[in-house]
Amino acid sequence: MALDDAALDVLFRNARTQWEFADEPVTDDDLRAIYELAKLGPTSANSSPARFLFVRGPEAKERLKASLSLGNIEKVLAAPVTVVIAYDPHFYLKLPQLYPASDVKGWFSANPDLAEETAFRNSTLQGAYFMQAARALGFACGPMSGFDRAKLDRAFFFQNSWKSNFLLNLGRPKDVELPPRLPRLGFDEAAQFA
Repeated sequence: MALDDAALDVLFRNARTQWEFADEPVTDDDLRAIYELAKLGPTSANSSPARFLFVRGPEAKERLKASLSLGNIEKVLAAPVTVVIAYDPHFYLKLPQLYPASDVKGWFSANPDLAEETAFRNSTLQGAYFMQAARALGFACGPMSGFDRAKLDRAFFFQNSWKSNFLLNLGRPKDVELPPRLPRLGFDEAAQFA
């Protein structure tokens, strides 16, 4: 069943990166609802390596601030929540639970380069699923890089092995006029048939 035009507008056509948010909190229940949708997206061998850190409150934001590039500080401090889309490089330890039909843990435990590549690629996918789930539930998103990954990881992930991938500011949309959408490549510029 295809989505109607209204849903496609919410998810794609009218969806924009947003840096200003309504003065409304993003609750724990909101974040759980987003995650419950996002977790359903496919990953390699159902590996699900993404991990999500929800940064709210002045103390946590201050810790995050130290790793941000100057152009991102105000954006992060103004957002109701900033989600650190991260990944667990040892995601394969959960594969007996996530992929019980076959023993695939050894694919990754015996090949650290493959494990790292798989974790980064699939956590990126899961971050995109999270963003689309948030949009589907009425939230606005501001994804970004522009931070020192090593510094962030030292500040937040010193007790586990998680590694940051990208950041996502999240909140209810603020009724502001956004600048025109930047150009996108046409089909013939970005695609080809084999």
